[in-house]
Amino acid sequence: MTTLTSLVDVSSDSFRRNAEAFDDQRRSIAQARAAAVAGGDERARKRHADRGKLTARRRVYRLLDPGTPFMEIGQLAAHDVYDQSVPSAALVTGIGVVGGRPVMVFANDATVKGGTYFPLGVAKHLRAQDVARENGLPCVYLVDSGGVYLPLQEDLFPGEHHLGRMFRNIAEMSALGLPQIAAVMGSCTAGGAYVPAMCDETVIVRGNGTVFLGGPQLVRAATGEVVDAQTLGGADLHTRVTGVADHLAENDEHALDMVRDIVRRSGARPVAPPPQAPRPPLYDPAELAGIVSAGLREHIPAREILARLLDGSEFTEYRARYGPTIVCGTGHVGGYPVGVVINDGVLFPESAQKAANFIELCVQRDLPLLFLHNINGFMVGAEYEADGITKHGAKLVNAVSCAAVPKFSLVIGGSYGAGNFAMCGRSMGPRLMAMWPSARSTVVGAEQTATVMALIRGDQLAKEGKTLSPQEEEAIKRPIIETYERQSTPLYFAARLWVDAVVDPTDTREWLALSLAMAADAPRQDTRFGVFRM
Repeated sequence: MTTLTSLVDVSSDSFRRNAEAFDDQRRSIAQARAAAVAGGDERARKRHADRGKLTARRRVYRLLDPGTPFMEIGQLAAHDVYDQSVPSAALVTGIGVVGGRPVMVFANDATVKGGTYFPLGVAKHLRAQDVARENGLPCVYLVDSGGVYLPLQEDLFPGEHHLGRMFRNIAEMSALGLPQIAAVMGSCTAGGAYVPAMCDETVIVRGNGTVFLGGPQLVRAATGEVVDAQTLGGADLHTRVTGVADHLAENDEHALDMVRDIVRRSGARPVAPPPQAPRPPLYDPAELAGIVSAGLREHIPAREILARLLDGSEFTEYRARYGPTIVCGTGHVGGYPVGVVINDGVLFPESAQKAANFIELCVQRDLPLLFLHNINGFMVGAEYEADGITKHGAKLVNAVSCAAVPKFSLVIGGSYGAGNFAMCGRSMGPRLMAMWPSARSTVVGAEQTATVMALIRGDQLAKEGKTLSPQEEEAIKRPIIETYERQSTPLYFAARLWVDAVVDPTDTREWLALSLAMAADAPRQDTRFGVFRM
């Protein structure tokens, strides 16, 4: 094991410029985060409070053990996606601790469009259920939703990964022995009524909680019957007559206390302590903002990043002299062991082979994997094709795809094209994935894409005996660059749930430690690799 030594001059002009540029990027994330946390407008929040109801986030924090963290998933979902504001996709999801046990929490935000499900709200719900299943977490549903957002029904109802998948997931996780617990704290309408009806144990709040397949308006339209919401599907009916709910609560606080008690006696596993005492790095993580180059134009030194993330800045490197453009090795974060793969340049054949071999070792030793992206992709050109870059890159993608140990992915710089796949991008199944505020990701870099498109047009004109003028070239390139730059940002990615969070460098160790703690005692799977082409 080696103690990493930093060579960064924190008093230099470049460090200061980088830190200032990073602060600008932080501000845009902070503004979006504040809008997400606020929820609905002031009028909607007042109407919610007048009914004696806590907001979605207050419910979550009232549920969790005092002083414990809440690891939110998809906080920035739906930001600037729809033609109307839908903060956090009208749903709060994340991992917290209840009665000493890690759980996945779902809380509809009824101050946002009545807590109705937009397409990204369904996608966020399903994503959180996937994380819960993979990590063996009980699920707690704090239900307060008007059902689907009907104007977008075609994007919500008929598909394999639409609304019905939520209920299938509840049934399957219950069958796996993962407790499914609901508290009906407001409306629970139409298909959404199946959430409490399918859970193992359900609480309902007197006066506010309702469960029905068709609300009063639909009943009147379909049958002519006039009935109020509480008579149709209120707490008294469902605890005394139907048995849809098991426990009657007098208010939100009472319901949350009941849920806490249910979780405590559910048999869920407690939070796993780290195998060794956590230690801070030797270098301040706050310095990371000055190390990451403004605009990602300069090299980001891999070992400087690790020196500020790993416990005690200690790192045991694997094949340090071979394939040096990718750095692999083991260390600890928050006392939990982890195998680290971090880019230190473009991927060559030998660096791809080295990383694939390292992943095999981590699987054999049952070590979680952390991928830190800063990658333009694989090296291209006739020489490297002849050296088998495609074949060796495929080995790495194979290893990343099949490794069944917990995998976590963080984009700290760029993450482009096939390099994203090789570094366990979203399509490769990381248990959680995040980006730093300065990070960027597209299929190819904006400049490269624009240049390629201009070259293609130039070649077409050359066949006609014409040339591409500088003005025409600029007219081709500028819109492409602007579009790619807008679509490459962390806020754009997080709004569409392509990453689970945007994490600040100073908070990265906490995010990683919570991720590793969540997975420490999760159900294990056997790994079988596909065929490696030799």
